[in-house]
Amino acid sequence: MKVLITDYDFPDLELELALYRDAGIEVVTAQCRTEDDVIEASAGCQGLLVQYAPVNAKVFAARPEIRIASRYGAGYDTIDVADAGTHGVWVANSPDYGVGEVATHAFAMMLDLLRHITFYDRDIKAGTWHFTSSGPLQRVSDMTLGILGLGRIGKRMAHIARNSFKDVIACDPHIIDGDFPAYVQRVDMPTLFERSDAISLHVPLTAQTRGIVDARMLGLMKQGSVLVNTARGPVVDVDALVQALDDGRVAGAGLDVLPVEPPDFSSRIVQHPRVLVSPHAAFYSQTAEKELRRKAAQNLIDWARTGRPSYVVVEGSRQP
Repeated sequence: MKVLITDYDFPDLELELALYRDAGIEVVTAQCRTEDDVIEASAGCQGLLVQYAPVNAKVFAARPEIRIASRYGAGYDTIDVADAGTHGVWVANSPDYGVGEVATHAFAMMLDLLRHITFYDRDIKAGTWHFTSSGPLQRVSDMTLGILGLGRIGKRMAHIARNSFKDVIACDPHIIDGDFPAYVQRVDMPTLFERSDAISLHVPLTAQTRGIVDARMLGLMKQGSVLVNTARGPVVDVDALVQALDDGRVAGAGLDVLPVEPPDFSSRIVQHPRVLVSPHAAFYSQTAEKELRRKAAQNLIDWARTGRPSYVVVEGSRQP
């Protein structure tokens, strides 16, 4: 078996190369940015290990030898799953590697926004020292936390935040009532945006969720509420969010992800004084990074050995 690592932003690939060497799998590496790059680099490869490179019908049609694509991460939006299914290609991911890290990062951003930690820091460094300098603060224990998406990370967010907030509500149409924790109230999406003082987004990027937090939803938010996104950048209409921030309806936003990464550093959303930005880092700890890389790489090894990856997103028909 031959595998292409399409692209990566890790310091090195020693972990993956060692796994494949021990499994007797040949590896080639590249830094693909387009479908054409993937097509050129994947000659003779049966498997792809993908970070950000686009993989879709164009790739599968040009390289019919490709039988499986595994993605670094829980999200798999860089691989067109419908195209993969049409071509019989397996798709796999690593969905459970950094649950605690992402939930903790979201919670930290939310408390920062609600307690004005970063805003105070900016004021002090600009020469202002007063507890009211950043605006009025409300008591967090009087607030309602809303969670959009109650999968692994959303549930962890609810668990770690429940003792800080008065109420936790959530919306997830894909989860049955029995999978909602007893301390989380189920609501529909408009109700979540209307009732919440703080909203945390934990949905995958799909055709249904792209731009789901738009001007209409932002317009439903309470005056002075905050929004945190550690999911995927295109879930939020950032132009509408900037407008909601300028209007004062949204008092602050914490964004670990943006529609284009790296972003235009001079853009309004990055430079807005009421926005906290981190560099798609919510997943990261040294332990989580190693787990992510090992699980994503192992999918290809497991498929080569058994005909099935460990973490299946799309059931393929192509065999080793």
